[in-house]
Amino acid sequence: MEPIMEKQKEKPVHEIRLGRIKAVIWGNETDNGGFRHNVQIRRIYKDGDEWKQSDSFGRDDLPLVAKVADMAHTWIHERLQDKV
Repeated sequence: MEPIMEKQKEKPVHEIRLGRIKAVIWGNETDNGGFRHNVQIRRIYKDGDEWKQSDSFGRDDLPLVAKVADMAHTWIHERLQDKV
């Protein structure tokens, strides 16, 4: 019997952070051999000594959410231009 090999945890292709708001960009191959990006936007915060993440945002977070989303959009489109 072969030993069970743990699958390496995939890493994001890029991360953008402004203050406590970050956009994590993931690269995914499609079934037809193409490539697409997905973006997760998170708020990071410290609970005692432990860093945590949330997908919930307060009123004052929203301008940074919009900015990191725009920056992620720009980063993805720049990568697409490199492939043309």
